Amino acid sequence: MNNKQLVAEHAAWLVEDGMVVGLGTGSTANYFIEAIARRRVDEDLTVQVVASSVVSTIKAQQLGLPLLALEHIDQLDLYVDGADEVTADLTLLKGRGADLVREKLLANASDKFLVLIDASKRVNRIGENFPIPIEVMPFAWQLVQRSITKLGGQASLRANATKDGLAVTPHGSLVLDVNFDANLDHQWLNDQLNAIPGIVEHGIFYGLTSAVLCAEQGQVVEQWSNSVAI
Repeated sequence: MNNKQLVAEHAAWLVEDGMVVGLGTGSTANYFIEAIARRRVDEDLTVQVVASSVVSTIKAQQLGLPLLALEHIDQLDLYVDGADEVTADLTLLKGRGADLVREKLLANASDKFLVLIDASKRVNRIGENFPIPIEVMPFAWQLVQRSITKLGGQASLRANATKDGLAVTPHGSLVLDVNFDANLDHQWLNDQLNAIPGIVEHGIFYGLTSAVLCAEQGQVVEQWSNSVAI
């Protein structure tokens, strides 16, 4: 069993009967979806799920998990997803796949948000290994870029996969990838980006994480936020 499967199986055992569970996207999330689908069959687990992407929606449908549409819920019991970077204070970098809006909506709406990683995702500061993705309204990207420059960031529009055009999110927005040279306070940067008109959403997830589950050398270590009971 690899680290991704190990941490996903561990998280699946934290799902309780009757929960509404948000599903992340990616290879680790796929293992989690498969694990709770098995529990539903083997243990008659009662669970409903909400997906963060079309990919996870299809995966859940294929495995027979009861799906709820995002527009039909106002809260979740649990949201389980991965992250691109995780700092010591449990701030996350997410959204390199450009599903920022749905991911942050689910994280904010959940009673508990569990993040599944391996040790390679731990960093000293957000933006250490990857640019910070910022989803912007297409007509506002240059104004947003100017505001980001004032904060000390270097922002450039993300190209699409074939490099012959611009990346466009599922909601029709453009994506600015932003690098900051300075080691900025995560709360300050989160608040500054939240205040810029024209930004739809950004990839800093500050104050949303309940616990990080990290798989390393055949074991899973749980790091819980001080504000969340185990």
